[in-house]
Amino acid sequence: MSPEGIWKWAQLKGIKVIGTGDAIHPQWLRELNEKLESAGNGLFKLREDYQTQEVPLSCRSEVFFLLSAEISCIFTRRGRTRKIHSLILIPDFASAARINIALSRIGNLSADGRPILGLDAKEFLKIISDASPDTLFAPAHAWTPHFSVFGAESGFDSLEECFEEMTPYISAIETGLSSDPLMNWRLSSLDGIRLISNSDAHSPGKIGREANIFEEEVTYTAITCAIRTGKGFIGTIEFFPEEGKYHFDGHRACGICLSPEETIAHNYLCPRCGKRVTIGVMHRVERLADREKGFVPKGSSTFCRVIPLPEIIAGVLNTGVNSRKVLAEYLKLLDMLGNEFNILIDAPLDDIELAGSRLLRETISRMREGKVQITPGFDGKYGRVRIFEEAEDAVESLSFQPLGNLSLRSMPDKPA
Repeated sequence: MSPEGIWKWAQLKGIKVIGTGDAIHPQWLRELNEKLESAGNGLFKLREDYQTQEVPLSCRSEVFFLLSAEISCIFTRRGRTRKIHSLILIPDFASAARINIALSRIGNLSADGRPILGLDAKEFLKIISDASPDTLFAPAHAWTPHFSVFGAESGFDSLEECFEEMTPYISAIETGLSSDPLMNWRLSSLDGIRLISNSDAHSPGKIGREANIFEEEVTYTAITCAIRTGKGFIGTIEFFPEEGKYHFDGHRACGICLSPEETIAHNYLCPRCGKRVTIGVMHRVERLADREKGFVPKGSSTFCRVIPLPEIIAGVLNTGVNSRKVLAEYLKLLDMLGNEFNILIDAPLDDIELAGSRLLRETISRMREGKVQITPGFDGKYGRVRIFEEAEDAVESLSFQPLGNLSLRSMPDKPA
């Protein structure tokens, strides 16, 4: 996850503007200062002498960096320990330095890329606003159980309860992998709040699991203004929320996954060991919602759900997602069709079949139509996505066409 690696993988994924992450960590801030240069639009470019990693011609594009960071605040409010993660977007290195100085008086910024501060989230927002008024603040992965504003374990029931008089300064929340806009629209209290989606990426290949779509100038001011006002903010690219690792309730140690209704029936206890289960995102949405499932507010943004291309390829090839075979096929498809988002969302199905296989075409077609089966994630365990229930289902769906470059050995013999 060096600037060079992020620059390369942003192009492979199809991302034009990417957050740096960890922009107040002193060592990372020094490296960013060394390797990035101003693009003249409030964003930054990787210096040419660091653009040495090879990128397929079909994926090459300009990449801009936006200074960003995630902060963990742990504090006590109303007799409960609260743990809130927040995302900040920073306009320039001078602002990052001021924020760095202000926060270094409170905690050790060198200990972790996502520093842990013994600071009320409301006070953190005040400090950020004073140090740099143009910095944008948003609660991060707002629904996850342990470290979020709405989390079952340490959160609040509303933005107002958490941020009190500072609530008007919040124009967006990050919905996280385990929820999507359709779930968040069930809360009328979030009307007027932009629902943004970002990838909490820990490796280059995880970049772009979720993303935001803008129809604006590529500048810091235009991007943050679109988030604040909604003008120019088109929508998001989403994980299937069931695949997120906190979508349902459960107890990972016992392998128990429960729907909200099942959790209530079991009195919030694991039916196997009797310990309290971890309450997931869907349960919290159900508890706080004041609208029925499927409600869509007037003038709401759009979104589409995708499955990461390496996961799709792994299912088609019936092998592990981190295998060399998957990586080789992934790079081949990118070389022939362009970046990952193009393949998942826009590329004609005929082109996908020519570059890959009939089975790959059918898999991506079903994903685009939402025809997937997902075993929900719970208590820190990712959900399992299946396009075809059985190998025979995959074979049958192809039986009316020649198999071409497919062989039976390449087809899944278990759920993909």
